[in-house]
Amino acid sequence: MEKYVIAFVVGGLICVAVQILMEKTKMMPGRIMVLLVCLGSVLGAVGLYQPFADFAGAGATVPLLGFGNVLWKGVKSAVDQDGFLGLFKGGFTAGAVGCSAALIFGYLCSLICNPKMKK
Repeated sequence: MEKYVIAFVVGGLICVAVQILMEKTKMMPGRIMVLLVCLGSVLGAVGLYQPFADFAGAGATVPLLGFGNVLWKGVKSAVDQDGFLGLFKGGFTAGAVGCSAALIFGYLCSLICNPKMKK
């Protein structure tokens, strides 16, 4: 039960930080999303993300910070295995399942619900 509370609180704090960025700066949501992915990659590269993810569980791995870390892990693993070409394929390989799931579930939701264009 304690792990769920920690994950909830950490994930909520990440969301609060993003909401503050959206409200107090002129950054557009797309740029904030890119910032989170890049921050997750950088934190993974310097070795700070894994201890954070071990502590926070899904509260750290589900948000976009976690996606950046997944990309970093994939690139690092592919570079170790394949050399220079790993730079180009590692992120695609590591992020393929999450991206595919998002596309498939989004499509299924659009079949169940009645999506409408904004006016």
